[in-house]
Amino acid sequence: MARTGRPKAELTLSDEERAALGEWVRRRSTPQAWALRCRIILACATGASNKDVAEQLGSTPHAVGRRRARFVQHRIAGLGDMPRPGGPRTVTDEQVAAVVAKTLESTPKNATHWSTRSMAKEMGLSQSSVSRIWRAFGLQPHRSETFKLSTDPWRIARLE
Repeated sequence: MARTGRPKAELTLSDEERAALGEWVRRRSTPQAWALRCRIILACATGASNKDVAEQLGSTPHAVGRRRARFVQHRIAGLGDMPRPGGPRTVTDEQVAAVVAKTLESTPKNATHWSTRSMAKEMGLSQSSVSRIWRAFGLQPHRSETFKLSTDPWRIARLE
């Protein structure tokens, strides 16, 4: 009886690839997603169909087919995640580090703390970029860790 459906890519492993995949599956420190991908490839190499491999490993036939195709095309490098859609980053790691350092180590002229707008103007970034950086690192320069007495002479005169 002739096979129906889309033909699957033929997957054969070299001895080095089989050893590497088996080692990743057995290693306790291997992330579970990576180990599952290795198990999928090892099971596909036995000649099993995508549906059988998916049932055996608790995955979906679509995921098994995708992993098989990527492995056939890119070999072990195809097991990793492919680039995600969207534009490239516009803020570099160096700019992020500079914003964090400036926030923690300095204060602006004529102010007690940085605002997102003043930091953005100083660093040449957008206000929302500075806000995202601060949120990612848990920075809140408007909050002080200890209570500070006011140094305003008029406030002290008004209290008397």
